[in-house]
Amino acid sequence: MVGNSMAGRGRLVPCACLGLFGVLCWVWVSFASFTDDQLPPGAPDALDRGAFQPQSALSEMEFASVGPYRGPGNNDRRNNKELPILLWWSGGLFPHFPGDSERIDCATSSCLVTSNRKVQLYKRTTSIIFYGTDFRAYEAPLPRLRHQTWALFHEESPMNNYILSHGPGIRLFNYTATFRRESDYPLTLQWLPSLDYLLGPVVVSLEEKNRLRRKGLGPVLYMQSHCDVPSDRNRYVQELMKYIQVDSYGKCLNNKPLPVHLEDTATATGEEAGFMNFVARYKFHLAMENGLCPDYMTEKLWRPLHQGCVPVYRGSPVAADWMPNDRSAILVDDFASPKALAEFLKHLDEDDEEYAKYLEFKNPSRITNHRLLEALETREWGVNDMSKPNYLNGFECYVCDRENARLAAERANRKAPKTNRPPQSKMANNSHMGCPLPSPGYGHVKDLPADDGWLQIWPQDYWQSLDQAEGLESLIRLNESDPSLLWKHIQNMAVSRARGKH
Repeated sequence: MVGNSMAGRGRLVPCACLGLFGVLCWVWVSFASFTDDQLPPGAPDALDRGAFQPQSALSEMEFASVGPYRGPGNNDRRNNKELPILLWWSGGLFPHFPGDSERIDCATSSCLVTSNRKVQLYKRTTSIIFYGTDFRAYEAPLPRLRHQTWALFHEESPMNNYILSHGPGIRLFNYTATFRRESDYPLTLQWLPSLDYLLGPVVVSLEEKNRLRRKGLGPVLYMQSHCDVPSDRNRYVQELMKYIQVDSYGKCLNNKPLPVHLEDTATATGEEAGFMNFVARYKFHLAMENGLCPDYMTEKLWRPLHQGCVPVYRGSPVAADWMPNDRSAILVDDFASPKALAEFLKHLDEDDEEYAKYLEFKNPSRITNHRLLEALETREWGVNDMSKPNYLNGFECYVCDRENARLAAERANRKAPKTNRPPQSKMANNSHMGCPLPSPGYGHVKDLPADDGWLQIWPQDYWQSLDQAEGLESLIRLNESDPSLLWKHIQNMAVSRARGKH
């Protein structure tokens, strides 16, 4: 979905015959063309003015409308040349096709959107949207201009970028769309398509599961191919295996071969029927996220519920807030030890009546979690739902509407500062993303040997990410334009700490 590059067409190149005088006149006219109400709040200094020179990129673009839809409160009749621009810094996530620029008409206002980085320093580019997994401190668009906001979209695992789990990292952003319910545009239930997905019939009956158990199928399924992760889930599962039979497929702790036709694990991503039927035979699924963070819940949790299996879950410490009722998932952290969990699973395996209580939510009348029902009912974006925007387009419009409101407030303040207050600056905080320091899946970190593989990777990655977040914050504060200076700033801060000055 990345737009076609338009580099190389229609570049603005001053003719050499104009001489120095002609070039200076062109620059003077460029600055003079900006009226006071077009400038960002506060009188810009010479460096800022240089950033507001007209860019040739826009002259190369043709902005099209994203479609006939116009929000119910959108009376924005401005032409494209008057609209603010949103730049998707992560072009691979740009939610439009074809081309690399479009007009969007949102709930209350309109914007131009593009993935063409040529507009980064353009005066009308008011916000830059980043994909969290791709955000790197040493590649940040610097200098950060005072008239621009930054927006973060990050629905993936916290392990992908721990910079965002530290205060100095998340504070870089003005708008957020993350898995945390506290973010500006929450994506908490992104892996749950609908209520009907939960209510689907049990794929394999309890009678059939019991028959397969008598033939030697284990009560518990574990299937992972990504073994070295911050949650250290393998360490816990390995201990659990001492007390109960766990059939482990995939690359991690493998003790069972997959059928040949299922060896391509890509079938798991698309919920291919053969794969789904294979895993649905198990009573319990070990649903272990690769990172532990509030509200980070993936298909590992929702898929077993959909199939009519019982997830044995470790991931979000507040997952219970989103369960259909108080008896639909077994939470690992509710048990003092893997042995205690194993004993409970054996009890349910031997008691059909008690086990069946974990599937009662398949009856709509047994779904008692009003938070879950309300969230599914009121979210404006959809999953595989053509009647609603996807969450990429939804967040894009969220940013568009708020940027237009911010710009309108700034204009009103400039015209009548005594009666119209300037807009309050908005900044994200740790509740929008912050995830804790990784800890061992089982046992205490102090008991791990110094050469433990997990210990050498994830705690260090977490704290090194803090260094990078603080380094980038320093670059921005000093108005640096070269992100490669990050490492120098980090080194200087380390020296300062050693001297007790930081």
